[in-house]
Amino acid sequence: MVRFLARSFAVPGNHLGQQSNGYRWPYGPVAIITPFNFPLEIPLLQLMGALYMGNKPVLKVDSKVSIVMEQMLRLLHKCGLPKEDVDFINSDGITMNKLLMEAKPQMTLFTGSSRVAEKLAADLKGRVKLEDAGFGWKILGPDVQEVEYVAWVCDQDAYACSGQKCSAQSMLFMHENWDSTKLISMMKGLAERRKLQDLTIGPVLTVTTESMMEHINNLLQIPGSKLLFGGEPLIDHSIPKIYGAMQPTAVFVPIEEILKENNFALVTKEIFGPFQIVTQYKQDQLNMVLDACERMHAHLTAAVVSNDQLFLQEVLGRSVNGTTYAGMRARTTGAPQNHWFGPAGDPRGAGIGTPEAIKLVWSCHREIICDIGPLPKNEICGWKLVTVLLKYGLMK
Repeated sequence: MVRFLARSFAVPGNHLGQQSNGYRWPYGPVAIITPFNFPLEIPLLQLMGALYMGNKPVLKVDSKVSIVMEQMLRLLHKCGLPKEDVDFINSDGITMNKLLMEAKPQMTLFTGSSRVAEKLAADLKGRVKLEDAGFGWKILGPDVQEVEYVAWVCDQDAYACSGQKCSAQSMLFMHENWDSTKLISMMKGLAERRKLQDLTIGPVLTVTTESMMEHINNLLQIPGSKLLFGGEPLIDHSIPKIYGAMQPTAVFVPIEEILKENNFALVTKEIFGPFQIVTQYKQDQLNMVLDACERMHAHLTAAVVSNDQLFLQEVLGRSVNGTTYAGMRARTTGAPQNHWFGPAGDPRGAGIGTPEAIKLVWSCHREIICDIGPLPKNEICGWKLVTVLLKYGLMK
């Protein structure tokens, strides 16, 4: 079934013997760079997609977890994958960047931080597909229902895997109707039950405790902001200081303050750990919420928790996130299981998890126009007229 990803098409031409054929065409030499947080899923899906479409990839996985894909490659070799079809490299980022600059792959797929993504886009002159940082937002609509369930999903979205998902819930926009419910207290209770002993909270691999504490303290300088829960380092652990160890944390910041020019970058800074911003909006402040969502750098995942069709229509029509859940069961971290996962609104955006993603990322369109004849006979046509004129010296 995989070969159907490369299905071509044909269109009749202007005359007998002419036909245009559209093909999905491989890039050839490509590179795949993937992060630590999904050590099997992301590199394996992208690697197999690259191979299915006929490319020759070099694969680099974050060195902290690269042993997973090393073993997967050994399994693929055992299952018949020719060893020369994939190159696998263990290196730091500087070495990999040097390899890319010298090897000049036709296309590089990068999944990871926005900072590195933008550097690669410049270094490789745009020959990239990116699935970079995701500052996932969730909007709770005016129709309050299933509070306990919504609280549980919010907890899972924000704090599962210690928040180390690009799809994690980073900001919660709560309609004023939810203020009279026990939503926040339920979220607090669910967050406080997480502990190291059962690994419902754990080390943060890319942000130190000090950095997270500094970020929280900076947010609390904003007028009207307050700590809802968490905000303290974990205790009684042996996690090295190069990693983070934080309680699941939520900080409230007023919507009016979020939109201020001097606050926006701080509030929307992605913390790849167990942390989220919570805010509240009134019925007539939806435009402010949508303005905030539009101004965010990353447009990866989002959720609109509502069964109000007019509300959903308004929000979905004025937002752009590539993977958006809508409805009372909406979440931000459900991918990729049965749908596309990737950003929207950026021509460099990569996808994963679907046939469309494989075709978009790992192939380009090529058109071959076949024009085999026959030549026209007994017709007055341009080429025949030129031949006659030249023959009789009537044209120089």
